[in-house]
Amino acid sequence: VVSRFIQLPAAEGQYAFILLEHVLRRYLPRLYQGFEIVSTHAVRVTRDAEFGLVRRRNEDLLMTIEQGVRERRMGDAVRLQYDPDLPKELLNQLVEELEIGNDDLYPAKGFTAFTDLFQLYQSLNVPRLRDRVQVPLSFSCFERGHDIWNGIRNGDVLIFHPYHSFDAVTHFVEEAAKDPKVLAIKMTLYRVSSNSPIAQALARAAEAGKEVSVLVELQARFDEEANITWARALEEVGAHVVYGLIGYKTHCKLCLVVRQETDGIRRYCHLSTGNYNVRTGAIYSDLGLFTCREDFAEDLTEVFNLLTGYTRPQKFHHVVMAPTRLREHFIRLIEHETKQAGGGRPARIIAKMNSLVDRAVIEKLYGASQAGVEIDLVVRGMCSLRPGVAGLSERIRVISIVDRYLEHARIFYFLNGEPHSFWLASSDWMPRNFDRRIEIAFPIIEPRLQAKLKEILDLQLADNTKAWFMQPDGSYVRGRADG
Repeated sequence: VVSRFIQLPAAEGQYAFILLEHVLRRYLPRLYQGFEIVSTHAVRVTRDAEFGLVRRRNEDLLMTIEQGVRERRMGDAVRLQYDPDLPKELLNQLVEELEIGNDDLYPAKGFTAFTDLFQLYQSLNVPRLRDRVQVPLSFSCFERGHDIWNGIRNGDVLIFHPYHSFDAVTHFVEEAAKDPKVLAIKMTLYRVSSNSPIAQALARAAEAGKEVSVLVELQARFDEEANITWARALEEVGAHVVYGLIGYKTHCKLCLVVRQETDGIRRYCHLSTGNYNVRTGAIYSDLGLFTCREDFAEDLTEVFNLLTGYTRPQKFHHVVMAPTRLREHFIRLIEHETKQAGGGRPARIIAKMNSLVDRAVIEKLYGASQAGVEIDLVVRGMCSLRPGVAGLSERIRVISIVDRYLEHARIFYFLNGEPHSFWLASSDWMPRNFDRRIEIAFPIIEPRLQAKLKEILDLQLADNTKAWFMQPDGSYVRGRADG
């Protein structure tokens, strides 16, 4: 309700703040009149945000998630931060009441809640303390007033957010909502912002009588409340809203627009590595493909038939889906590179993702390295593979890049890929993505777009400013700028 950093008067050019807990300490006598204030101490309790979801077929998933969100506030305590001068008897009482152990205790003076620092950042307009404003690039065919449909018909469009404006995605959905030739819009929504212009456009489309089918993933952690609100709002205006398949989280990012044109029905597709969220679209680096290729359109139609009608999908042209065969698809591509290297031919793998922890994939990468495949992995977060181990992974290099934008895109390159060398995906190489989520991977077919992806990967591999290189023992060493 009140910011943790409260701004105080200060001389021109200076900024002064006081912490909320210090203000409260100052005014406690007014709150507890007639009492003697013996001592005051700040504490902060962190609770487990996970809630067990046991859903039976006859239960309403939306109501189950709502109940879980309400109960999250009283989840198990997992950490206690407190002022070091907190009396021992009070600390012992808190430990007993919260049912925590010594490993959960974190004494610190003026302890930091890192999310609070965003309040401080937003309240200061000091350019030298902020990132330099980076104006995103735009595509002419996605600018207001241009024919977006003609632009996509002229060739596949690959957009790299946030270097390219996320407005292209918003404009695509808004145009579909108001275009009288558009008959239907089908979309997956994983993380929906509270004031989402995309969700608003979908609501307008439904009100206008278009067929709007939306899969809203209610289990997107910490975005459950916003997703529930939009799910209800879309249902109220006549959209067909579904919540996914029992036991699986729908994590793929897809949009399909069906349009009546002079030569018949044409379907326009958007497939992405990231969320349909304006806020994260400005700080997450992700890739999205716009295409009206008929084979892609047929694939997306099959996916939405599965998600909204629970039909078993027929054979896909290009799209590969989890949990059915995504792991096997990537293993097959790794094995093909291994075979090429074993035959004395050039073999190379470049894979960029958030996390790499899948045992089966890691073992195949080890085998590929031993066969002679050159492997570069750009893994921002968790990585269970150890690179550069003699006799095991000598040809594998692992880089982690942490910078201004969250590295979120999943890009996969196989030199001898059959039939395609470049793939984008919504999933990491993790058991949860392969086995417990609805995910997709899709190829980039046009040579000019493949060249763009190779340029992005080469730039990341050449990073000598923000790259951290994983060592054989699992530690990381920061790269040194050279030139």
